[in-house]
Amino acid sequence: MSPIVQCENLGRRYGSGDTSFYAVNSVSLAISAGEFLSLSGPSGSGKTTLLNLLSGLDTPTAGRVTLAGQRLDTLGRNALADLRLQCIGFVFQAYNLIPVLSARENVEFIMQLQGVPAKSRRRTAEAMLEEVGLVGLGTRRPGQLSGGQQQRVAIARAMASGPAILFADEPSANLDSTATDELLALMRRLNEDRGMTFCIASHDPRVIEYTRRRVRMRDGRIEADEQS
Repeated sequence: MSPIVQCENLGRRYGSGDTSFYAVNSVSLAISAGEFLSLSGPSGSGKTTLLNLLSGLDTPTAGRVTLAGQRLDTLGRNALADLRLQCIGFVFQAYNLIPVLSARENVEFIMQLQGVPAKSRRRTAEAMLEEVGLVGLGTRRPGQLSGGQQQRVAIARAMASGPAILFADEPSANLDSTATDELLALMRRLNEDRGMTFCIASHDPRVIEYTRRRVRMRDGRIEADEQS
């Protein structure tokens, strides 16, 4: 089976002349369906840059990325946006929920962009909120939810479109220890029960410990790639 996402000799250079540097340098990596993987390393190691390159949010200086069988460097802006919409779920540390929408409407948002009919969107959104333990909270706006609950809404939104892979960037950064443990247990359950593929960039030891494959970066390169 082909990997969901893979990169070959990937590089991302910032700046120019004497001040230029590689945030990601000659990285090759493949992620298969059902993996629960973390990208870890100290600040400046390149983990978030690599996540952004793999998900098509950033453009490499060198090398190539293939996502769901498509080479990203061959796609125009609209085709790339459509591929991300159809194949990728995103969870960010800042949640990125729309404050004027309810939890259910936030979950529905991606499906609305995909053209899913209203009744189907609502049914799926309610099922996703139940899946992440937020039954009865669908009418609340983000400001009426705790940080942990907002992150659960973000996961429900990412799940709702049925993505091939879910990318998460420091998902525990704004959560206390209890909410972090609950979030990690939720993601692990979704991986085990639903076969969802996760790629999580984090420096949090608790997050790294929960994942089954641990890719550690330093100075823009992969330092270790271990299975547990």
